[in-house]
Amino acid sequence: MQIELVTGDITAERVDAIVNAANSSLLGGGGVDGAIHRKGGPAILDECRALRASRYGRGLPVGHAVATTAGRLPVRWVIHTVGPVWSTMEDRSPLLRRCYENSLAVAAELGATSVAFPLMSSGVYRWPKQDAIAQALTAMRTPPPGIELLRLVLFDDDTRQTAEQVRLALQSQPIPRGERPEDP
Repeated sequence: MQIELVTGDITAERVDAIVNAANSSLLGGGGVDGAIHRKGGPAILDECRALRASRYGRGLPVGHAVATTAGRLPVRWVIHTVGPVWSTMEDRSPLLRRCYENSLAVAAELGATSVAFPLMSSGVYRWPKQDAIAQALTAMRTPPPGIELLRLVLFDDDTRQTAEQVRLALQSQPIPRGERPEDP
């Protein structure tokens, strides 16, 4: 399995699935969410409305993930997940990692072998970039079987350089027991 760190526009990625940093309404918004809905077209919004009418009447809970069509995007699926808002009063790191883990589980169920992620919660949700990167890379270390390529698509070169530094620091840390693929 390969993890790539790139600077770019997630809506231009050519992978099986991209992950949307959605808001809980699933009805579009700003940032990554708005860009995906604009470029993907109305088919994504139509499926999101259907999800709201059926399984997610109160919205998609933080950390959960669900897939829709990709509409006009150059991918097969969009996986929507809602990241937590940064808090100095409460450690919400497990919720942030769960966004990546649950998105990967959905991707594996779909049969996706390549997935591109934005840096979840690091925009308007104010998660400090260095820690957001560490949470993302930690969650991506042990994807489900079948996933061959993970790409973290970063907004600018400064963030990508920070991501490279964080990745180097994490590579020196062993994967905790229970997180390795060969562990029961």
